[in-house]
Amino acid sequence: MAEIERESMEYDVVIVGAGPAGLAAAIRLKQLDADLEVVVLEKGSEVGAHILSGAVLDPCGLDALIPDWKERGAPLDVPVRKDNFYILGEAGQMRVPNWPMPPLMNNHGNYVVSMGNVCRWMAQQAEELGVEIFPGMACSELVHGENGEVRGVVAGEFGRAQDGTPGPNYEPGMELLGKYVFLAEGVRGSLSKQVIARYDLAAGKEPQKYGIGMKEIWEIDPEKHREGTITHTMGWPLGRNAGGGSFIYHASDNQLFVGFVVHLNYANPYLYPYMEFQRFKHHPMVADLLKGGKRVAYGARAISEGGFQSMPKMVAPGVALLGCSVGMVNVPRIKGNHNAMLSGKAAAEAAHAAIRAGRAGDELADYETDVRSGPIGRDLRKVRNVKPMWSKWGLLPSLALGGLDMWMNTANMTFFGTMSHGKTDAEATEPADRHKPIIYPRPDGKLSFDRLTNVAFSFTNHDENQPSHLKLKDPAVPVTVGLAKYAGPSQRYCPAGVYEFVQEEGQEPRFVINFQNCVHCKTCDIKDPPQNINWTTPQGGDGPNYPNM
Repeated sequence: MAEIERESMEYDVVIVGAGPAGLAAAIRLKQLDADLEVVVLEKGSEVGAHILSGAVLDPCGLDALIPDWKERGAPLDVPVRKDNFYILGEAGQMRVPNWPMPPLMNNHGNYVVSMGNVCRWMAQQAEELGVEIFPGMACSELVHGENGEVRGVVAGEFGRAQDGTPGPNYEPGMELLGKYVFLAEGVRGSLSKQVIARYDLAAGKEPQKYGIGMKEIWEIDPEKHREGTITHTMGWPLGRNAGGGSFIYHASDNQLFVGFVVHLNYANPYLYPYMEFQRFKHHPMVADLLKGGKRVAYGARAISEGGFQSMPKMVAPGVALLGCSVGMVNVPRIKGNHNAMLSGKAAAEAAHAAIRAGRAGDELADYETDVRSGPIGRDLRKVRNVKPMWSKWGLLPSLALGGLDMWMNTANMTFFGTMSHGKTDAEATEPADRHKPIIYPRPDGKLSFDRLTNVAFSFTNHDENQPSHLKLKDPAVPVTVGLAKYAGPSQRYCPAGVYEFVQEEGQEPRFVINFQNCVHCKTCDIKDPPQNINWTTPQGGDGPNYPNM
């Protein structure tokens, strides 16, 4: 890499990721000083192409950033009108009443949205202020300054051959340099992971915890559609095998967002999160809603669930981590977009003050203080024990005790202090000989679908001639450890069918990576027991192209 010569461009702030955090930061910077040079780099083919969300938005982030968002035509058109919560059994359900729930769980005043469309609208607001936004520009490397600070990123490198060498149409990309770099890559971002490791930002913090969220968009029978109704469920089909649950949101135009989340700290390597999602849709309550409809889109994405105690230090020399690069999801609310926007606003204000004072390349300590002691910290501190309670004690005890703890934290009290998470999700996976295989019903092609059919509805594309962005630290480990000890969990935890073990007669099993299927959920990077898979950024524009997620 040292011999490659690249042109460079200088900015005041370089932002990686055009999600709600990155775009909020860009907008706020230009609100504060129209003369600041701000660039946003997005690896998707367009803004919103890689955005997947549960899609009930608390507008407090927009309220703080763009108070007149309604007048500006923000795509928040479906207010929540009814809020349901059920515990499911295999053949029935029990509704949990809303009245005993803490006030923070109330969804009235929130909106059912497409976060992809919200981000497209935010990008328009940013560009009107003079922000430069470059989609299809994956950021493959960090650029460091003479004193070890993050100075910028390499973006727009194309044309490497399958073996990683420059091909005949190779383009080396450019170095985009700034006084400060904001990493707003979302969950488990490849550059953020490097920064956290290089500067030891996770020292003294609890391990980050994750879930895998899968979502389908359906067009349903208009007679069954109830615009603004949202439903969350827990229980069946996961039972004691894993934590998690579902969301069902009635959006506009007879669209239904149907999603399923599986916490990745499950022990049984035979668990198959994607098939749990497909099985869920056959529950009588859900099946009745979907019958007569059609699925129009599919996607998957990891969700950060560690909460307040798992947030790493957010700043290092020259760089700040924003939004889900830190992990700002409020787990019981299944919401993080509002905090992502607030983090972008806070980072922008800290960078603006620093630049105005003549600083560059140092740590934006004011940003860290704002996040931990401001509205984001207050939001996450109240719910910090819900996830570890669920992990340690299971569904029903955590519902009761977690609810009690949230009520007490509303008054700044708690019996439980701050609970720990313990193991990483990879370490939580147990050897296969401690568990029995789980038999899943075959998808029927009407309500449930096989993975490869569904991946086609994520509109995913990768150039087959580029190097695989899924790197193995040791090519032998998937067979010698993953298959031998854990029964090959990668072939199940991936929601896109990327990984498979091929057994040919008379030969040893062979591990195959179908990287073209990858929907960029990053579950493999998180859940692989030996931590042998490293998710890196593919060439710009490749990956899913979610139409309305």
